[in-house]
Amino acid sequence: MEYEILHQDTFPVVQLKLERGESIHCERGAMITKRGGLTISGDVKGGLIGGLARSFLTNESFFTSVIDAQKGAGTVMIGPGLPGSVIPLKIEEGNSYLVEKGGFLACTAGVKLETKMQGLVKGFLSKEGFFLIKLSGSGLAFVSSYGAAHKYDLKLGEEIVIDNGHLLAWQENMHYTVERAASGIISSVTSGEGFVCKFSGPGTVYIHTLKYVAALR
Repeated sequence: MEYEILHQDTFPVVQLKLERGESIHCERGAMITKRGGLTISGDVKGGLIGGLARSFLTNESFFTSVIDAQKGAGTVMIGPGLPGSVIPLKIEEGNSYLVEKGGFLACTAGVKLETKMQGLVKGFLSKEGFFLIKLSGSGLAFVSSYGAAHKYDLKLGEEIVIDNGHLLAWQENMHYTVERAASGIISSVTSGEGFVCKFSGPGTVYIHTLKYVAALR
């Protein structure tokens, strides 16, 4: 499978060339165009229980669109519903990612799409909520950001503090805590930051530059 991310500086789309036998699972309604011998069908990625959990707990679609090249090779263009960036994630065994609600765009057949529950404290205090999208297995996934996406590669011992309204995706094995932005409660409230997430390396974390707005996701 070959892919190219087009118009990344404006309104990005992903153009994929599928050879016979290849397929891509997309967020419902993500397809823009298709050419060649490609067919499209609906599926419940992760099974009935997984689809229900994804729909009710993370606001993702119950169904996903499956675009495959069983009848012959072809090209498909997909895109997110909000202005921003699209980033590719290489998913491997032992290298799973957690993604904010609404961030999933597409993945290859070998990637597992699941719902992950955060701990009680993290779910209550973080703007991500109690449930996230987990991408595991083996293959390629595409995630869409709100605004531009920025990547941080943290080495062992390195830390970064991120406003939790800007989190996009991070490696599942990364350690992070939810803390007050300032030392005192009044300062945290008056600064407008509230709570933040402190990540510790090693690992990779992505942010999006525009503030997470639940109404838009």
